[in-house]
Amino acid sequence: MKVEALLFGGVALFFAAAAALYGAWSGEPAGTAVLIVAFGMAAVVSFFCAVQYRRRGRRPQDRTDAEVADAAGPLEFFPPHSPWPLVTALGFSIAALGVVYGLWLFLIGAGVLARGVLGMVFQYATRQD
Repeated sequence: MKVEALLFGGVALFFAAAAALYGAWSGEPAGTAVLIVAFGMAAVVSFFCAVQYRRRGRRPQDRTDAEVADAAGPLEFFPPHSPWPLVTALGFSIAALGVVYGLWLFLIGAGVLARGVLGMVFQYATRQD
């Protein structure tokens, strides 16, 4: 993750410099705001990768002496069946229609969307590794 952290750190620095130059020369606030948001998103990804590198250390992909077998084994738990992605998609669709047709439909969609997201987040909260 160290290489990824450095890569996204460089991207963040590029967007920071571009935002500063664009804001100073153009005086246009919308483009400057977009570049600042792009800087923030790249900085968050870089920070995440740096924290993961410090917590977990070097991965087999980062070492030149690593074998293929070093990266073998279970990587993560992936649920086989879950209704929550469908509930989340339905909630987002209803909320998007609510933007067009009215606040009442948007609020219903936001409620369904919130239930779907919470269902996905806490579906395996009590699962033992």
